Amino acid sequence: MTAQANTTASPLAPEWLSVPDDLNVLHEPLWAGGVQRNDQGEIAVAGLPVSALKEQFGTPLFVLDEADFRSRARSFKDAFDAAFADICGGVDVYYAGKSFLCTAVVKWVEEEGLRLDTASGGELAVAARAGIAGDRVALHGNNKSDAEITRALDMGLGRIVVDSLAELVRVGAIAQARGEQAKVMLRLTPGVHAHTHEFIATAHEDQKFGLSMAADTTEQAGLSAAEEAVAAAAAHPGIDLLGLHCHIGSQIFEPDGFAVAAEKLLRFLAAMQEKYGIMMPELDLGGGYGIAYTAVDTPRPPAEIAAAMAAVVRSTCAELGITAPRISIEPGRAIVGSTTFTLYEVGTLKTVRVDAPAGTDAGNVTYPRRYVSVDGGMSDNARPVLYDADYSAVLAGRTSAAAPELSRVVGKHCESGDIVVRDVYLPGDVAAGDLLAVPGTGAYCWALSSNYNYLARPGVVAVRDGSARLIVRGETEEDLLNRDMGA
Repeated sequence: MTAQANTTASPLAPEWLSVPDDLNVLHEPLWAGGVQRNDQGEIAVAGLPVSALKEQFGTPLFVLDEADFRSRARSFKDAFDAAFADICGGVDVYYAGKSFLCTAVVKWVEEEGLRLDTASGGELAVAARAGIAGDRVALHGNNKSDAEITRALDMGLGRIVVDSLAELVRVGAIAQARGEQAKVMLRLTPGVHAHTHEFIATAHEDQKFGLSMAADTTEQAGLSAAEEAVAAAAAHPGIDLLGLHCHIGSQIFEPDGFAVAAEKLLRFLAAMQEKYGIMMPELDLGGGYGIAYTAVDTPRPPAEIAAAMAAVVRSTCAELGITAPRISIEPGRAIVGSTTFTLYEVGTLKTVRVDAPAGTDAGNVTYPRRYVSVDGGMSDNARPVLYDADYSAVLAGRTSAAAPELSRVVGKHCESGDIVVRDVYLPGDVAAGDLLAVPGTGAYCWALSSNYNYLARPGVVAVRDGSARLIVRGETEEDLLNRDMGA
């Protein structure tokens, strides 16, 4: 069924949001490769319709296309290996577990030839339960506990990414007391501005992560914290200094920031080699590659990112006359983000009248905005309230020929800021009981989920070849009450 054409945009809509020609068409970059509408008009993933998923697992529900996850993981590994083959023999791709982690995902990561990046003792516990080899795991974090450092050493981790001088001393002391050397990367802040939200840009100076590369950031005149850490790490008997790490932010589309960061770190690496005779064989250039959340987002394919970064590494190493270090990257969101959509059931609906935006010529005219409430909200997707993140939504259980109406998809929490999709055009006949799908929720949605208002966190199902299985069980009220110790 083709939706009725209506190209008149609401004055309340943001400038980037256009009225779709057909509300039933799925904008391909937003969705996993196995998602399409079936002959009955339902959204189906790997052939399984959303009505069957709701009947078996309920809503809200995170629905992940396993084949798509594996394909995206392989595409990063293959593209970067090819681009860097003549430079350093290939690239180590670390899946950033913080984006979404469970034991099934760890197994997929390992089976597709990737490694795993963790950021806490809990994430290390997931890695251990999944049985991945310790030397394929990294540990990040700006405030690692002694217990986390000890666990990393117990597991024989391939790298501990050290975030500060104080932490370097602690890691070295713990390893030395065990008669071991900790394999360490130093996280540096190259001061590169990433074109992203302030709270997810991580390479500027005024934030909690990393060792500054700026001069005079230590008590020794002219010495940066990064250089002091290199010298200290190389001299410590409990440290095996592997190399350098940086991460300039998240949800980045432009390649220039990655290129500048790579060049700065390579020049720093060469300077440390010349000044101290310190050879650092590895360089991790982080991740942060963006995905499509709305129709205006234009993510770059892995091969394009890899080619741009390889060109900079190749030319800079040639200019400096150094052997290229082994490169590693950390695409988490870019692998899992688009593999998953969240399935909701619509509850109450209401339409309000809103004043014309300031600066328009509409005078005292008001315009309608429809509020569409669903059975989840900020407890399963905190990104809109945290980052003003934009999402899309579509009618999932059927098609519609109704005219589009500007809508706001909201959750069921006792918060006015409980918004799932701030602005979207949905068919005018959306009603209670309909199913909505919000794409692009694989990264940082389940991972940031909460029990606010005592809502149970949704389950995650992986769909492959027409069948679905739970990879994370949804919580029950009994789960929530089991931790309540009583009066």
